[in-house]
Amino acid sequence: MSQQPPRRHGTRKPYRRPQKDPVRVLAFEALRAVDERDAYANLVLPPLLRKARAAGDFDARDAALATELVYGSLRRQGTYDAILAQCVDRPLREVDPPVLDVLTLGAHQLLGTRIPPHAAVSATVDLARVVLGDGRAKFVNAVLRKLTAHDLDGWLERVAPEYDEDPEDHLGVVHAHPRWIVSALWDALGGGRAGIEELLAADNERPEVTLVARPGRATAEELLAAAGEDGAVPGRWSPYAVRLAEGGEPGALDAVREGRAGVQDEGSQLVASALAAAPLDGPDRTWLDGCAGPGGKAALLGALAAQRGAALVASEKQPHRARLVARSLDGNPGPYAVITADGTRPAWRPGAFDRVLVDVPCTGLGALRRRPEARWRRRPEDLDGFAPLQRELLRQALAAVRVGGVVGYATCSPHPAETRAVVEDVLKGRGGPAAEAEWIDARPLMAGVPELGDGPDVQLWPHLHGTDAMYLALLRRTA
Repeated sequence: MSQQPPRRHGTRKPYRRPQKDPVRVLAFEALRAVDERDAYANLVLPPLLRKARAAGDFDARDAALATELVYGSLRRQGTYDAILAQCVDRPLREVDPPVLDVLTLGAHQLLGTRIPPHAAVSATVDLARVVLGDGRAKFVNAVLRKLTAHDLDGWLERVAPEYDEDPEDHLGVVHAHPRWIVSALWDALGGGRAGIEELLAADNERPEVTLVARPGRATAEELLAAAGEDGAVPGRWSPYAVRLAEGGEPGALDAVREGRAGVQDEGSQLVASALAAAPLDGPDRTWLDGCAGPGGKAALLGALAAQRGAALVASEKQPHRARLVARSLDGNPGPYAVITADGTRPAWRPGAFDRVLVDVPCTGLGALRRRPEARWRRRPEDLDGFAPLQRELLRQALAAVRVGGVVGYATCSPHPAETRAVVEDVLKGRGGPAAEAEWIDARPLMAGVPELGDGPDVQLWPHLHGTDAMYLALLRRTA
């Protein structure tokens, strides 16, 4: 009688229940909110982190990793899509969005962090099993295994066109920007390859947290002393600015909790300060912030106005944003009023103000460091949508200021169609009556800030100034 061979045990691995990793689950939830609801990560992520901390699931390192996974995946989405397309046997548009989000999280861990490859794959597959199910987790595992064949530089050599053949597309893939944005930024910046590469790279850096000490209510020295243990340093250009070290928590500071200081990019501070410092003929009693939401510039302008005995009117069209403005101005030492009004249909009489700021709605191409998902949502045709509004807001701002008064036209975009072209059209009467106004050179009003261009307007840049790409034109009404 023949003897049966012994049964072999252990040839199949026993089923392992996936570990629910709260960090990666939270990152996935944030990406789904951005995708499904067109939400912004900087609005979605903080409440998710607060909830996780309250539940006891997170410490500071977990929060830092979740933040890196979300922002890194969003910033590099275009690059990762180009690479994933080489690892998937179908067009990416045919991959279910939740699956693609998990793959993007895995790609960022493999190609954009120092997480060991085996750990990145294992953690991402476990995430897929938790949020997608075992079947689709197998697909995720197969794709990520292909992804481990090369590092980021190796993949870019394979998926990015040669620079000499198509410079814009090469830079777009390498630096994760849509081609049309690369072209627009390059036109605005001018110069050769080095400058645009530095700018695109800066767009992919995590911005510092910058505080503003509101004059008369707090000082930069106070903020430095309070945040000193966290490695806070003075701002580069604004006398009111303090930069927090990575991981610094603004809400831990008394001055921030009390509204005497706030979080505000240094470029935004420079714009408000320049308007306040512009030379003025005649009285200086009443100021207007005509597009005040969410309130950062209004709070700084209100504090500066109060020091001179001037009053600020802060106007915002959207009621919920007007409430944010009111919160920012709460406790301002001087007189102010917050109103809900449309700047294109003024709620004030002509010539009522001595200084007017209009920080107009725009594509936001100057703040891609803070809103990385915006680069993938915006389209060239969005410029045409904003153009009439931007011009009308500037026209009405010039009508609102008295003769001899000053208007600041600001926008968080360096795109030429949203900056100087708007001002020139209004001054020359293209699309409406010509405005009776003259340029003021804004550069001397940003003392110590280098590389501000040929003037009279100013364009700030992330790679040159460490700020958002804010634009400012100053105009004096002449008649």
